[in-house]
Amino acid sequence: MIFREIEVEIRYLTTEEGGRQNGVFNGYRGQFHYNGGDYDGAQFFPELPEGVLLELGITVRAFVRFPQKRWDEFHSKNIRVGMEFLIREGARVVGEGTVKKL
Repeated sequence: MIFREIEVEIRYLTTEEGGRQNGVFNGYRGQFHYNGGDYDGAQFFPELPEGVLLELGITVRAFVRFPQKRWDEFHSKNIRVGMEFLIREGARVVGEGTVKKL
């Protein structure tokens, strides 16, 4: 499968803020939420070594990976640099971010 990546900054909420109990690993698949919809988007952290848990509550640079077909048909028309988004697990918000580069 072919993918399209965008560069973002994400801050995962702490447990006290209503976020996850634990941090996340490279490849985390929380829902990428914007414009009222939830979309699959695996998240990768270039500065995080494989197998290391990302700490909650800090802002990190990440890449969100979408299937190329879905990007071409939908996201390319709706995602813009500077746009804010949420990371959700079901209805619960676990992170918030901003698109930095397409």
